[in-house]
Amino acid sequence: MTTTLNPQASRPAWPASRLAALAATLAVLYVGVPLVLGHNLYLMSLAVASLTIAGIALAWALLGNLGGMVSFGHSAFFGVGSYISALLTLKAGWPVFPAIVAGGVGAAVASFAMAPALRLKGPYFALAILAYAQIFRIVATEWSGLTGGASGLSSIPSLPKVAGFDFGSKSGGYLVILTIVLVFAVVYAKLRGSHVGLALRAMHESEDATRVVGVNSVMLKLAMLMLSALMTGLVGAFNAHYINFLEPDYAFNASWAVVPIIAAICGGYRTILGPLVGAVSVYLIDQLVLKSLLPTGHQIVLGMLLIAMIIVSPAGLTALRLKRIRRGVYAAG
Repeated sequence: MTTTLNPQASRPAWPASRLAALAATLAVLYVGVPLVLGHNLYLMSLAVASLTIAGIALAWALLGNLGGMVSFGHSAFFGVGSYISALLTLKAGWPVFPAIVAGGVGAAVASFAMAPALRLKGPYFALAILAYAQIFRIVATEWSGLTGGASGLSSIPSLPKVAGFDFGSKSGGYLVILTIVLVFAVVYAKLRGSHVGLALRAMHESEDATRVVGVNSVMLKLAMLMLSALMTGLVGAFNAHYINFLEPDYAFNASWAVVPIIAAICGGYRTILGPLVGAVSVYLIDQLVLKSLLPTGHQIVLGMLLIAMIIVSPAGLTALRLKRIRRGVYAAG
């Protein structure tokens, strides 16, 4: 008799307490935050920016954790998604939300050009993706007839009003990017628990062995790269309509890769919650604390924070928290 390995079969249903905690968390995020902070435009801007970083951090972690590939060039996907969505609305008259989706798809298609780099491993792949990001930035700068060149694009349409609610407001932008990030988390969780996730984990153990049993490791890596690019492109497209302007040095800035990497590693890139917690924590600490103490060079401290986190807890903040909870349980027992 033949048995089929089903990653979902052995998973128990969520207990009622966990479902209640999830419902309460969603209520706080969707209702509580806008009600409490909605009148404070500065704090809402910080919330939107931290979730923007969180979306990229989650996309980067998906590629690193499931795909087994470290990328230094996610700014390429962010910039491509930004420009595609902005140009579709400015020059082709597309509605904003379909244009944002097209921006994500365009970033995924652009990542297909990086397929030759998939045969590289470790730092060589990371540096190759970084080189692609610089190529895209140069193309956006030189193709001035389409992109506006170094002057960039201005008056990009804002997020629209739907059923009387203005998504172009700070609270509206917050709800949009929050929804995008949560959808990313659900997709990540489903993929990790699927047969594809099982094949990816096996590929990490031995890529040669997975090829022997018929798993196309190159196609799996390409699929993970395209999915990660799609996610990052969606975030970039949202950001273009949130801030209403673009120029190459901003859209393809290395910070769109570096800060999410720091956030994902500090939070714990091997978990789904880790990049989200890390992004919000790192960004808010940087903007509310470090920036006031060190107006120039405050991001240097983020590098020091990353080094300290790697030494103290390589698995990130979430793993450190779990260790403390377990110690408390053992002490109580």
